[in-house]
Amino acid sequence: MASVSTPPDAAPAPSVLRGRVVTPQAVIDDGVVVVDADRIVHVGPSSRVAGTPWADLVRATPPPADGVHVLPGLVDLHDHGGGGASFPDAADAAEAMVAVAEHRRHGTTSLVASLVTAAPDVLRRQVSTLAALAEAGEIAGIHAEGPFLSTVRCGAQDPAYIVDPDLDLVDALADLGRGHLVTMTFAPEAPGATGPGGLVERLVARGVVPSIGHTDAAADVTRVALEESWALLGEEGGRSRRPTVTHLFNGMRELHHRAPGPIPPLLRAAAEGRCVVELIADGTHVDPSLVADVVALVGAENVALVTDAMAAAGMADGTYRLGPADVVVDHGVARLAAGGSIAGGTAHLLDVVRTTVAGGVSLVAAVHAAATTPAAVLGDPSIGALEAGRRADVLVTDSGLRPRRVLRAGVAV
Repeated sequence: MASVSTPPDAAPAPSVLRGRVVTPQAVIDDGVVVVDADRIVHVGPSSRVAGTPWADLVRATPPPADGVHVLPGLVDLHDHGGGGASFPDAADAAEAMVAVAEHRRHGTTSLVASLVTAAPDVLRRQVSTLAALAEAGEIAGIHAEGPFLSTVRCGAQDPAYIVDPDLDLVDALADLGRGHLVTMTFAPEAPGATGPGGLVERLVARGVVPSIGHTDAAADVTRVALEESWALLGEEGGRSRRPTVTHLFNGMRELHHRAPGPIPPLLRAAAEGRCVVELIADGTHVDPSLVADVVALVGAENVALVTDAMAAAGMADGTYRLGPADVVVDHGVARLAAGGSIAGGTAHLLDVVRTTVAGGVSLVAAVHAAATTPAAVLGDPSIGALEAGRRADVLVTDSGLRPRRVLRAGVAV
């Protein structure tokens, strides 16, 4: 267990977590994180606390004997549920909180609740429910995965509910989201997706980050959507300067040397720092060696590791729901009961980090992609890294990157 010390009879006083501290720059082998109330007030080597107000407290906190890691709380931009509960299907906020709690216990202290393509009235109802959780600070926002997608690359999305871009629906969801609809996945080849008065323009105007995905677009169409999103986000000065890519490789046309499709321009834009690509690096959706190659090509600052988790995350194999679809989970892999397409993930984000590190990505880069980069997409400088002044979201793991303790805003989960 991480060494933690708090003076007796002083709950508001600072506390110390000691171990292998992972910052955005390096791993501090014998590092300390000092938490005071809901804030991180000091991060650094245990040997460099002399002269600080916490020197005596650090000296009284011995290094852990079993080699633990101290990470920032993780940030998941794409999560449909867990613990048996599903954001697209939750009847109320309490049911949605079951999924939030499942991931929070495993170190995801900030989570964007994702919806799937569904009928407009269902989307309006779910956005309204989730907006209340966002206003309460329980989730970091809402992601609408659809409904303006490609029926050819719909994956687990129900093609019956996929429609052409509808700006009135965008406005309705943005209004109901009350500023908390943070991203929307769209196919750039959809009619009216780009150009003056198009979908991208409306999303940015409403404070929603465009996310390219579930697309069969050609490379030139993809480039137009990327360039327009980049330009408009820069003009508006919204939460993110960069558009995102919904689960790169999954739900999009494969790369071919004579018909390259969307993947090459998306990778190029990420390498140039003009978009952030999501990777479902759970070992099922994307091969770990490819994850390592992408991180090496574009940099962890342009990658967001995500779970794409559904209700079965943290649960046994069985039958679950994901929006309008039945999903069967067998040996931890979720597939549509009809058709067999992969239907979301069953991992926690810390599991994704562990798989990514085992696949050859450094711990610093993997944590950056699972915390710091997604926090930047959200435009929230208070989360995503172990740095003084940020919110005290801290994840303590054992040497094998399995959770031992989680703090959110300084409070034990």
